[in-house]
Amino acid sequence: MNFDLTPEQDQLRDAVRALGRRYGHDYFVRKAKAGEHTTELWHEAGRLGYLGVNIPTEYGGGGGGITELALVCEELAAAGCPLLLLVVSPAIAATVITKHGTEEQRKKHLPGLADGSQKIVFAITEPDAGSNFHRLGTVARRDGDDWLVSGRKVYISGVDEADHVLVVARTEDSATGKLKPALFIVPTDAPGLEKSRLDMEILSPENQFLLYLDDVRLPADALVGESLDAGLPALFAGLNPERITVAAMGAGTGRYAIEKASDYTTTRKVWGGRSIGSHQGVAHPLAHAAVQVELARLMIQKAAALYDAGRDLEAGVSGNMAKYAAGEAAALAVDTAVQALGGAGMTTEYGVATLLGAVRAGRIAPVSREMILNFVAQHVLGQDKSY
Repeated sequence: MNFDLTPEQDQLRDAVRALGRRYGHDYFVRKAKAGEHTTELWHEAGRLGYLGVNIPTEYGGGGGGITELALVCEELAAAGCPLLLLVVSPAIAATVITKHGTEEQRKKHLPGLADGSQKIVFAITEPDAGSNFHRLGTVARRDGDDWLVSGRKVYISGVDEADHVLVVARTEDSATGKLKPALFIVPTDAPGLEKSRLDMEILSPENQFLLYLDDVRLPADALVGESLDAGLPALFAGLNPERITVAAMGAGTGRYAIEKASDYTTTRKVWGGRSIGSHQGVAHPLAHAAVQVELARLMIQKAAALYDAGRDLEAGVSGNMAKYAAGEAAALAVDTAVQALGGAGMTTEYGVATLLGAVRAGRIAPVSREMILNFVAQHVLGQDKSY
């Protein structure tokens, strides 16, 4: 059992850390408050090859796996720049297309995803069904050689920045008449597709949208894969990378918060010239948060290694556990950092309260902590399904 990164992974981590720190949290906050996107950081990360580390080399990527992409997500977040679209574009969309897309789809989309010139976002969640694909109301039906897709999606990240959206719909199986999931690559400017921005209490340069699809006409080659049989495996191919990279982003955010708080508490002196960090009432909560973040990082490393080894069932368990652990640890770390800084913790200047909304959302999305506990209870502990 080896917990050391390879030399190449070490170099990647160091390089991404340097890039993230050159931009920093001030840049992230400034962009978010101005209603702008982190375009400069995204394009530079793409030019340097960091966005495509998990994409095969024959399509312009780095040839690595989710382990490498998790490093990118974590280090940018640890520099105060947690980029949500790393999760939906390189982690979900690129993985789905790599593993289950047609060769034409790979050639068309993967090079742009690798260099950052193209973004594909992901649409599964619906107002009535949540992320339960068994109850999805978005339906695709045949119309000659084309598809017509209708439905609604909610909490869809970054639609205003993307060229395409990967839409999860349901189609009718001609053999059984039953509905089965299918994924479609939909241009964001397609006729019949409308978006409405959602006002969120989260400081983020990436926006959330409600999507309306009203008989959006798509050519046959918009369907991911060679046939409808690709739908279910393609869907699950994207969910484990999503959980692992979201967890990595949470762990990086936790590291950032603890570092900011530690820098403050070692230099802030109030009582008798001693640093406030010398008092256990300040030091112990920070130490506890640091332990939780490190434990989450270990589970992320395990989940990514299992996924890259092709052990999907085990990666599903570990990915869910990693997402749970990192969500809890990030929320704890940011809250503890705010408390340690006192009034300064609530200012924009010190850069920790600016993350409160994001880490709270991390306990809800992309899968809630309660649903992860349901999953673990059922699939690890053998308990009866509770819902």
